[in-house]
Amino acid sequence: MIEKVETLLEWGGTKKDVTFLVISGIALLLSIFDVVDLPFDIAWVAIILCGLPIIAEAVIGLITAFDIKADVLVSIALIASVIIGEDFAAGEVAFIMQIGGLLEELTVARARAGIEKLVHLTPRTARRVTNSGEEIIPAEEVMAGDILRVLPGETIAVDGSIISGKTSVDQAVMTGESLPVDKEEGDEVFSGTVNRFGSFDMKAEKVGEDSSIQRMIRLVQSADAGKAKIVNLADRWATWIVVIALSSAVITWAVTGEIIRAVTILVVFCPCALVLATPTAIMAAIGNGTKHGFLVKEGDALERLASVSYITFDKTGTLTYGQPKVTMVKSYLTGISDDDIHALTAAAEKRSEHPLGKAVVEGYKCDVPKAENFEMIPGRGVKADVSGYSIIAGNEEFMAEEGINLSMDMITDADKAKEEGCSIIFVGVDGNAAGIVALSDTLREDAATTIKEIEKAGVNPVLLTGDHKMAANVIAAQAGIGEVHFDCTPEDKLGFIEEHQQSKRQVCMIGDGINDAPALRKAFVGIAMGGVGSDIAVDAADIALVNDEIRELPHLLRLAKRMMITIKCNLTFSMLLNFVAIILAITGILNPVVGALVHNAGSVFVIINSALLLKWKYNK
Repeated sequence: MIEKVETLLEWGGTKKDVTFLVISGIALLLSIFDVVDLPFDIAWVAIILCGLPIIAEAVIGLITAFDIKADVLVSIALIASVIIGEDFAAGEVAFIMQIGGLLEELTVARARAGIEKLVHLTPRTARRVTNSGEEIIPAEEVMAGDILRVLPGETIAVDGSIISGKTSVDQAVMTGESLPVDKEEGDEVFSGTVNRFGSFDMKAEKVGEDSSIQRMIRLVQSADAGKAKIVNLADRWATWIVVIALSSAVITWAVTGEIIRAVTILVVFCPCALVLATPTAIMAAIGNGTKHGFLVKEGDALERLASVSYITFDKTGTLTYGQPKVTMVKSYLTGISDDDIHALTAAAEKRSEHPLGKAVVEGYKCDVPKAENFEMIPGRGVKADVSGYSIIAGNEEFMAEEGINLSMDMITDADKAKEEGCSIIFVGVDGNAAGIVALSDTLREDAATTIKEIEKAGVNPVLLTGDHKMAANVIAAQAGIGEVHFDCTPEDKLGFIEEHQQSKRQVCMIGDGINDAPALRKAFVGIAMGGVGSDIAVDAADIALVNDEIRELPHLLRLAKRMMITIKCNLTFSMLLNFVAIILAITGILNPVVGALVHNAGSVFVIINSALLLKWKYNK
């Protein structure tokens, strides 16, 4: 029976709630001005549409779990008001309570599809190599020890190691790295990552539930289950409110013998303004955040954000732009300038699909010379003939395989650039070591200022990245972040958050990649980069930064703290108003109808005070 009632209450959702509120509001206006001649008070429309659901919820909570919430006192006041004939008071209280409930419901995000999207990343098939050739099998049928062949563009089905072939693998789903990683015999590869260029054979090692992508899915699921929700303050205090209200009403009735005074106490003690105090402030703050590029998806996310002690940043795509750019070009051959090296390399890389090659081409602002006899060697680099020169561009191993000896100056300069977080392309011209092109992911222009403002707000910034030590330290130094954790897997990021939150040091995670999804979901507050971020990261987060302008983060932090101040002011005023109204009700100055109007005044104050958040702005 209770399950049927719950289903009935859920029918229709928010649209039904809004319709009922509109109809109830009109009915109450007609009732107070007495413009409709009916055999019953038209306020009964509000009692039925708004009051009965409240009573049903209170009964269900009491029967199923003896859960005393604010709706228990409201139900008692409604029933008592109806018994003594104060229909308008009953309808008005029910109407205000339903407004509060609707506002609260609108701030709660619906179920999201992040886990489903992760599941869709899981490869459906694998190409198994047997004595009789190749066969396509379902990915779940791959056994440890099987030999799999992975072609360019295919997603790797299971974890394992390469036994033949060379390639570049996009590992962003696992590590968040912005560039594909060169792989050759003996190197590990992971499920869910994408083979970009070369074909290779691998030996399956971790399959099924043990694979990396399946572990990622379980991490997201477990992180979501472990995140506690903030309990509505009116419900948290509901037991005491009910006890005090009933005690006051019974004592007053016993002493004065006037039941109307007792009912008035129940009416004025209804936590209407108290219920509105939090959701109205949250809605106003969400509106403010929207103007600054934030999409707040979880209703209590700003409440939680106000109490964080740490903000952990992913590097690539969050603190940086997530795209490599040419930072240095240097020639080591007489007669060939730095600009010549850039032009020759850009021409050779023009038909390359590698992100580094594309960045070299984009970084050359003049017309790129025409290249002929282009050849791409997976995991190594490219070859081409440009303007009468034979050009080779790629990594150090490629140079050695082509018989090009690098000078000590080139090696020294390249090592120095690597220490600064750069990726290096070595360039050979007609069989001679000619130059180097250094590329790196660049820090967002406003990152350093943002970090300073975050620290001023009393929050500690931390860098958590899957990138290697040198790249992480360089970006952290440029941004002004003192605490750095590099080579982080999704499990490492999750572990950092769990360790700190178990010590009551709440963490806000900011990231953009699929590999950040478990941490975004586990963190006390997760903020995803909405522009460059993956759909899965955005779905896993509580808040999305739509335009990727991280300079707005300090405003959001201050806004969350300001919102909590507003909520506390609302709550304080609501409680004081209730106690003053109780005294007036005990002395007989207030009757149920006037008491209900006092509630209106309190609710209006709370709404106006909360609305001030809409235009609030942090002044640095």
